[in-house]
Amino acid sequence: MTFKRMRTAALALVCMMCAVSTASCGSKVVGSADYDNTSDSASDGEEPTEETATEEPSTEPVPEDKRVHVTAAGDNLIHYSVYKNAELLAGEGENFNFKPLYEHVKYIVEDADVAILNQETIISESNELRGGNGGALLFNSPPEVADAVIDLGFDVFTMANNHLLDFGADALEESIRFWNKKAEENDLTVLGAYLNDEDANNIRIREVNGVKIAFLAYAEHLNGFEIPYDSPLRVIMNSEEDVIERQIKEAKEKADAVIVSAHWGVEDTHEVSPDRKELAEKMVDWGADVILGCHTHTAETMEWIERDDNTRGFVYYSMGNFICCQTDNFNLVGEMPDFDIVLDGETGEVTLENVGCIPTIIHYESPDFANLRVYPYSKYSPELADKHGVPYAVPQGTYTNFGWDVINDIINNNIPEEFRKLDK
Repeated sequence: MTFKRMRTAALALVCMMCAVSTASCGSKVVGSADYDNTSDSASDGEEPTEETATEEPSTEPVPEDKRVHVTAAGDNLIHYSVYKNAELLAGEGENFNFKPLYEHVKYIVEDADVAILNQETIISESNELRGGNGGALLFNSPPEVADAVIDLGFDVFTMANNHLLDFGADALEESIRFWNKKAEENDLTVLGAYLNDEDANNIRIREVNGVKIAFLAYAEHLNGFEIPYDSPLRVIMNSEEDVIERQIKEAKEKADAVIVSAHWGVEDTHEVSPDRKELAEKMVDWGADVILGCHTHTAETMEWIERDDNTRGFVYYSMGNFICCQTDNFNLVGEMPDFDIVLDGETGEVTLENVGCIPTIIHYESPDFANLRVYPYSKYSPELADKHGVPYAVPQGTYTNFGWDVINDIINNNIPEEFRKLDK
């Protein structure tokens, strides 16, 4: 065999061996049952480690619940003797100083994430001051009232009440603009009386601790006054149930929780009328989570209202007065609602926890309603009750007896035991 033939035969043998090797090692046919398009680690001749073969699935942490602590107060009713007390407390260069009147409840308001107040009287600086004096129940308060309750820590103010037109539509508009300016300057939420329909349909929503809370407010009447037909001003009345239903449902779509201020009921009674119970049930069914009742100037009962889907809302039928100088004992004990709104981080469900109220006592002494203050129950005492000036007040009320027993009777008869927060 020549060298050339030997070389050719050798090359042929090498090619045959390579072909056999390629068919039996290293390559796999796409489409075969054992096709594996994983990483190249196995092709390097390394055995897969236990760590790569059994990787643990990653788990996302469950979102934490979000919580908002809420407190509220009833009618901030600035009688003549209320602002005369503030006048006496004013320092040099001041006209009125209302802040000491609220000093004993300041810690409660400051402790809340959201604090809501019913501002019962307008503030119209172009009109005379009035506080129900002279026999006419007309109210117009000094602007220093606003400074005091803002300093106190309230950040939501409801204005829907029966005294809005005490000095006419122009005074109401002035008061709305006054509070709107305060809202811009102090990051407040103001509602219940509006410049026009568009303003009234602008649902107020406040986001606190990651929870969106919508606020709505309605009034039962305006003491027989009416907004002039050619005025754009707007107050939504309790009788406008179609508007209320629409607004509550809209608020529920836009926010996590809905709080409604309802100005309603018969003054100077602790009885809850059937029409209020009916409207409260409708409001909760439409989506209200909490209803804050005002207007009766008395502390009234409170309760859960169940929905058909087994969720529930809560109604305070009347918080009573926050401050005033009325002269019947039942007007001098009020309520500060106190509760938590909880948004479940996993399900998005909203519930209420720690629901109840802090009883409050409006204290003044004789003569002339001196030393006017509002106290939480935990800060009041039998000794203060014995000094109360209501038995000697002029003009005299009908129920003028007062004392620690009277206070406790009012609380025991009107605030269910499970909701009393007597030590806060």
